[in-house]
Amino acid sequence: MGRDGRLSAGAAAGRQSEPTLRILFAGTPAPAVPSLEALLTSDHEVVAVLTRPDARSGRGRTTSRSPVAERADAAGLPILQPRSPREPEFLDQLAELAVDCVPVVAYGALVPQAALDLPVHGWVNLHFSLLPAWRGAAPVQHAIMAGDEITGASTFRLEAGLDTGPVYGTITEAIGPRDTAGDLLGRLAVSGAGLLVATLDGISANTLVAEPQPAEGISLAPKVETADARVDWSLPSHVVDRRVRGVTPAPGAWTTWRGDRLRVGPVVPVADGPDLAPGELATGPTGVLVGTGRGAARLGDVQPAGKRMLPAADWARGARPQPGERVGQ
Repeated sequence: MGRDGRLSAGAAAGRQSEPTLRILFAGTPAPAVPSLEALLTSDHEVVAVLTRPDARSGRGRTTSRSPVAERADAAGLPILQPRSPREPEFLDQLAELAVDCVPVVAYGALVPQAALDLPVHGWVNLHFSLLPAWRGAAPVQHAIMAGDEITGASTFRLEAGLDTGPVYGTITEAIGPRDTAGDLLGRLAVSGAGLLVATLDGISANTLVAEPQPAEGISLAPKVETADARVDWSLPSHVVDRRVRGVTPAPGAWTTWRGDRLRVGPVVPVADGPDLAPGELATGPTGVLVGTGRGAARLGDVQPAGKRMLPAADWARGARPQPGERVGQ
């Protein structure tokens, strides 16, 4: 399979006569749902779904199922939710299912070698980057924050290392100048689902061989924590812009205002703005501007503590920032 994700003519022809795969799908969040949907309408047989246990969330601490679990419920599929895939009970269940392959999309837990070895075709992971770039939990966020212009998705055979396994195929995706992590991940979830199905088709037809990742171009994308999403207004405006978009919608960029947390939506760098100190606010006919280490940025939507998201101009009318007053202090 080439970097555009297409199968060769031989692979497409082979798919007509080769048996389909019996699979267990592993995934948890919403970006994994398009892959499950695509597999359910493919020639492969989804016999069960592996997802993370139900979790408590929200102010009421109500128990909620993962988006993948909800879709599996609707499809009437058996659901496996071990606390850890290392549990002997899960390993026994996996052996009993006798699946040929386990496609994985953002499952959210490390898979032990004992589980990786059970399916004849192993575990095939859909990862939202062009490996070996951005190995880790947050490839889309880091690609935007780094200012990459092109990213994509890769399918590879899962192994014990961090996203180090041999690659079956890739697709590419341009990063738009105003893309948030949510925008980009939404597109990659859909196009990546097609790549995952095509990869399983090629594996089933025995026409697809995984190739080792190159030793050059490795970069890491660790999980972005809430503390990492605090806006550093001393950075240049174009860097602030990228970093805010990279953590939107989750975990969400934030700063402080008069001692309270203020959530910040995407900002827009301003080419000819006023001379403002980092974090200094200025309101006017062009909106609410904030100073950075180089240049100014226009605030979009903001969310004061305990309130809803609203346009920055509406917030400023109520907050009434004084001359020289800053966010982030």
